[in-house]
Amino acid sequence: MPGVLQQQPAETALQFHVKELHPTFGAEIDNYGFLVFRNTGLTDKTHVDFSRRFGDLDDIRPYMTGGRKPRYDYYELFDAGNVDGGGAVLGSDNPRSHYGKGNAFFHVDSSFNPRRASYSLLRAAQLPPPHTGGNTEFADSRTAFDTLPEDLKHRLLEKDYVGAHSLYSSRKRGSPSFFADLHPEDFPMHRHRIVQTHEPSGRTNLYMGAHLHHIEGLAETESWQLIWSLMGWSTRPENTVSVDWRSEGDLIIWDNTAVMHRAGGGAFEGKYVRDLRRTTVHDASSTAWGLNEKKDTRPGFNSAEKPASQKLQAAVT
Repeated sequence: MPGVLQQQPAETALQFHVKELHPTFGAEIDNYGFLVFRNTGLTDKTHVDFSRRFGDLDDIRPYMTGGRKPRYDYYELFDAGNVDGGGAVLGSDNPRSHYGKGNAFFHVDSSFNPRRASYSLLRAAQLPPPHTGGNTEFADSRTAFDTLPEDLKHRLLEKDYVGAHSLYSSRKRGSPSFFADLHPEDFPMHRHRIVQTHEPSGRTNLYMGAHLHHIEGLAETESWQLIWSLMGWSTRPENTVSVDWRSEGDLIIWDNTAVMHRAGGGAFEGKYVRDLRRTTVHDASSTAWGLNEKKDTRPGFNSAEKPASQKLQAAVT
């Protein structure tokens, strides 16, 4: 049974095959990095309830600092939109807009946590007008490893590099002037191997993204050279796809241990509402915790040890 993830010309449509389990109502889809479901009709409640079927859910409690209240009734919903608490579009100078700029880089959700994420489920609650941008883009980090030059692939396997990930790193990269007083090195980072086995498929994956601050054991220049080399290879046009949002209720599910993603910009920014809401599932694989201690030390923004930048505090309140 063939299927098509996006509407494309018939001669170029990307086909996938689904194993039929019953002739009228059952099918099996196996080992895809992401899937798109159109017009699901999910509400906040059913979105969260459905997500729980994939495993234990992450929540936003560590980010509720300085009196901040969530826009929703469920702490399991992460705010991936561009609206304030009253539903108005955020201005370009709003601290939350600066905070969100880091999401424009390819990344994996929650790599900055000691226990990483497996699946993310992102739903459209309200969309900007068509053709104003706001797509979500994906990069295949398993195929990226498969197609690496053999000498680089051998180096990665031999060295078994460990990456140090930081939420503060991606926020500062997204808006370096605004977060000039924020220094990621002042905060704990969480460690995950760069080359990993994707357990559901058995394929080798490159686990990287914008939260990756440095590679342990390498000098700063060499670390960045390797990071940018791998990121550039992984995000070549032939290895990426851009998914458009068409209607409220559209849902994209992806596997953070197999793909990277980023938020696309466009003419909607500063003008039209783009209200997306995400649930994130804690990884339960053998490498879920990386090389980190198995305790909940998710990086909130009011650390008693080292308070975060005042501007970062403002961005999440």
